[in-house]
Amino acid sequence: MNKPGILLEVVQVLTDLDLIITKAYISSDGGWFMDVFHVTDQQGNKIADIKTIDYIEKALGPKSQEVTTWADKRVGVHSVGGHTAIELIARDRPGLLSEISAVLANLHFNVVAAEVWTHNRRIACVLYVNDDTTSRAVADPTRLSVMEDQLKNLLRGCENDEAGRTSFSMGFTHVDRRLHQMLFADRDYEGGIMATEVDHPPSFKPKITVERCEDKGYSVVTVRCKDRAKLMFDIVCTLTDMQYVVFHATISSDGPHATQEYYIRHVDGCVLDTEGEKERVIKCLEAAIRRRVSEGLSLELCAKDRVGLLSEVTRILRENGLSVSRAGVMTIGEQATNVFYVRDASGNPVDMKIVEALRKEIGHTMLLNVKKTPASSREPEARGWAKTSFFFGNLLERFLA
Repeated sequence: MNKPGILLEVVQVLTDLDLIITKAYISSDGGWFMDVFHVTDQQGNKIADIKTIDYIEKALGPKSQEVTTWADKRVGVHSVGGHTAIELIARDRPGLLSEISAVLANLHFNVVAAEVWTHNRRIACVLYVNDDTTSRAVADPTRLSVMEDQLKNLLRGCENDEAGRTSFSMGFTHVDRRLHQMLFADRDYEGGIMATEVDHPPSFKPKITVERCEDKGYSVVTVRCKDRAKLMFDIVCTLTDMQYVVFHATISSDGPHATQEYYIRHVDGCVLDTEGEKERVIKCLEAAIRRRVSEGLSLELCAKDRVGLLSEVTRILRENGLSVSRAGVMTIGEQATNVFYVRDASGNPVDMKIVEALRKEIGHTMLLNVKKTPASSREPEARGWAKTSFFFGNLLERFLA
């Protein structure tokens, strides 16, 4: 049966399983929907494992929708399982992630999982922390208040007088979706084309059009861009959070390129009539696609977990003149895995001499794997992020449980 947000739920499950959607046909008029997805594993092979197939069937079965509440503030704190979740958004600047990590380490909070995105000079973080001695969620309101105050002071130093405000969910929401929501609420799509042209060459610019399908009463959104993992999720997530309903869609990938066509209406049943509405949808979808594009160098670091590890690593990156454009942290048992997409402070490719200096500085305490990220395939997400098992999805949900 059809219900609001069902398409996003389905796509979310498939992407959390690290499946690549190569084609999809979406149809949902009236009370029912019929969606067909062609998926492969990360290497492009057919899914043959019976346990995986069984899990997909169970994961797509009926499940309750979580209710989220909203509060206008720049630092959000709530507890999930044995961890305290912290959500931050601010104007990005060199070394900010290092400063955030240092504040948490000084207050004896251990970062066990984190996801960090930057886009259009903004930074959004979701961090899961616990007490460094008890390894449990921190419930002391005084201690949490001190942490909030220190983080707010840190972020206040990043803002100009016209800094926007953002909303935070106090319930558990899918982490990738939260990052999209936070950046969207902070209006990172405004002025994004000029501001991100340095980060993304013209070949990366998605071609997005919004037209009207007169005979059926839909607006047709067409997206053409370089294909990559989680592309459909990012687009459907953004349309859903902008209060649009997808009635029909066709998704296909041809080599390195993807074409996605969505037939949508606003939740109130209206199509996109004004040029302003169309322009806003185009800008927001372009921002959603760009947020996850990561080029250049990825650094994968594995080490025995300890308090202050993230603070130490980000400090070393900062001292070597490296700027983090995207990051993820996951701790399983005593093993911590950190993955950073980095560039130099001016946005240029990283000098390999700096990487060699990094190896000498941290090689005795942790393993460092360096990868140059190709610009045209789905591999960066698949092999760089999913392989290390911290890309949140259901992996983090099971970890927190």
